[in-house]
Amino acid sequence: MKPRIVLWLIMVLTLLAVWINLPPLGVLSGIPFINKFPVKLGLDLEGGTELVLRTKMESVAREDRDTALESARQVIEKRVNLYGVSEAVVQSSKLGEERRILVELPGVKDVSTAVNLVGQTAQLEFRELLATASAEATSSAVITFENTVSTGLTGKDLKKAQVTFGSSGTKAGPQVAIEFTAEGSEKFAAVTKRNIGRPLAIFLDSQPVEAPTVQQEIIGGSAVITGSFTAEQAKNLSIQLNAGALPVSIEILQQRLIGATLGRESIQKSLMAGIIGIALVMVYMVAFYGLYGLIADLALIIYTLLVLAVFRTGLFIMPPITLTLAGIAGFILSIGMAVDANILTFERMKEEFRSGKTGRKALEAGFSRAWTSIRDSNVSSMITAGILLVFGTSVVRGFAVTLLIGVLVSMFSAIIITRTLLRLLPRFKIIAKQEFQAPLKI
Repeated sequence: MKPRIVLWLIMVLTLLAVWINLPPLGVLSGIPFINKFPVKLGLDLEGGTELVLRTKMESVAREDRDTALESARQVIEKRVNLYGVSEAVVQSSKLGEERRILVELPGVKDVSTAVNLVGQTAQLEFRELLATASAEATSSAVITFENTVSTGLTGKDLKKAQVTFGSSGTKAGPQVAIEFTAEGSEKFAAVTKRNIGRPLAIFLDSQPVEAPTVQQEIIGGSAVITGSFTAEQAKNLSIQLNAGALPVSIEILQQRLIGATLGRESIQKSLMAGIIGIALVMVYMVAFYGLYGLIADLALIIYTLLVLAVFRTGLFIMPPITLTLAGIAGFILSIGMAVDANILTFERMKEEFRSGKTGRKALEAGFSRAWTSIRDSNVSSMITAGILLVFGTSVVRGFAVTLLIGVLVSMFSAIIITRTLLRLLPRFKIIAKQEFQAPLKI
């Protein structure tokens, strides 16, 4: 493809990246197409809630404890995803015989909501009155776990749960409509048939939620849980029921609210570090390579815009990248690696000039000889980032993702952007006669 056509494509990509990265400041804040792709921030930057949970494994066989820990982690992760928390982290760990679960919820500022969401065991059970307690309980409306007996109908028989709203009387307000599986529907029909005229108690984690009186046999496997619910409580209950019950009980060891002030301070320090890093690299390139360094600096600016655009959009084929402090560190590191490819190219071009080549021949030979070194260096970095991505923890993965994206874009920047700009560099024939003997002399 002709260099001028490639240049136009680079300009289009750059303008698109500028549009994606424009912040809604001043007069720009009123423009509807600005800031359509905001940066997604992790817990350490945006703030949110962090919970450390300990699983109670006393009643679980030793050989089954690792399986129970993973099952509990999956249930909590499903609850968090159903709640709609983006880029939450749910991971398990072992500390001796103690098994813990770490939960990070970016943007969730209500700690009690987070605790209720992930900490409740959510063991749903339908219980009927003991024959000896039936008359007393019916008259006094006192129903406890002790004076009821299990019907065998539990949360395991549920097919789905969803929030609905009653329209009149005592049934007005938020409710949780439940639907049983085929087997659960048969159990429910049998339970309601033998309890007509008697209360059927619904317990969640051994605590009574409701005890409606059965009016008739219910066929079809549908029911409604009502109570003194707020809309948020009904939503959380439906999430817990849909995600399933935790296989083990858990205890909150630590709960921490990370405020937005800490996040803003971290962002400011990270931005300052990035600006200083880019500025030093750009000064270095100009000092050592003159006009060639200016070309590399221009390519570096375009590279930075492109990487940030990828973070914000995910290239429209994957979720946007959530930036954490570790992720910003990976991005800053990738900036140095992007410049490294240009340095390799310029050093190879020096050698070609010294060997007597000039003009386009020196340029193409320099890029050709530098390509193998650039390729091997970047591939090794991508392999390392891939290993960290697969086997690392959440913080390490954030670093690996941004580093991997940065390396990929840096290869594009060095091979396509810098090369195209040098090919179209005005007065290239005059510059090519020099041998980089005095880098500041153009």
